[in-house]
Amino acid sequence: MTITLTDYESAPKFDGDYDSTLAALQERLAKIQVAHILHKRRSVILLEGWDAAGKGGIIKRMSADWDPRFYQVHPIAAPNEVERDHHFLWRFWTRLPASGNIAIFDRSWYGRVLVERVEGFAKKAEWKRGYDEINAFEKQQTDAGMNMVKLFVHITQETQDEQLAQRLDTPWKRWKTGADDYRNRARRDDYLDAMHAMFKKTDTKHAPWHVIDNNHRKTGRIAALTYVAERLEQLVPMDFPAADPAVVKLAEQAFGYVPGKSQ
Repeated sequence: MTITLTDYESAPKFDGDYDSTLAALQERLAKIQVAHILHKRRSVILLEGWDAAGKGGIIKRMSADWDPRFYQVHPIAAPNEVERDHHFLWRFWTRLPASGNIAIFDRSWYGRVLVERVEGFAKKAEWKRGYDEINAFEKQQTDAGMNMVKLFVHITQETQDEQLAQRLDTPWKRWKTGADDYRNRARRDDYLDAMHAMFKKTDTKHAPWHVIDNNHRKTGRIAALTYVAERLEQLVPMDFPAADPAVVKLAEQAFGYVPGKSQ
């Protein structure tokens, strides 16, 4: 299926009880994390999207009820000098999750075919080769048992401008914006070309893209968390073990435990 970002600009404002819907999704995601731990599964959730699109807000709510020992958030910035001396995928290998863990990437290896392409940080031959290298990398990971969830968080130019203005007007949000936001804003058409090429070449069966219309934050957050939950529930066993009889016996002896009475 061809992905065109203008198809994701008309989601309505959230209609319903946002707080209760969010809480139910967070409980669902908490169980999914436990399933990872119990069944020793590992997953990558990556988010790409425009500056000020709301990736951080989605990540914050997605991981709100997760045990911090079993997930990691990786905010990806420009590579440092050591990283630039290696293949562009090198720095992501060390960030891949171990068994029982979930890794969230706030931006990712797709920088090679987005910002590095548009801003000229990679040569044309390098970013053009990047599509095949990324597909091979993701296929290698999924073949080895990694689950891959890829979200693209989309907003219109109007929404982006509103968010950039809000960051400037809010003292504790000013750290989140800088000159790079405006450099990227000025080249929106170039980024759109790069994004659509990225979708065309890297929307694969083993690692499909899913676009989130985040022009209304509540609607977008619920959509993002719902998609992540649905996809991981398909990929990770969701059965939970019965209580260990030996531990049940200890509880009976310690405080008169009766199975099921605490519920």
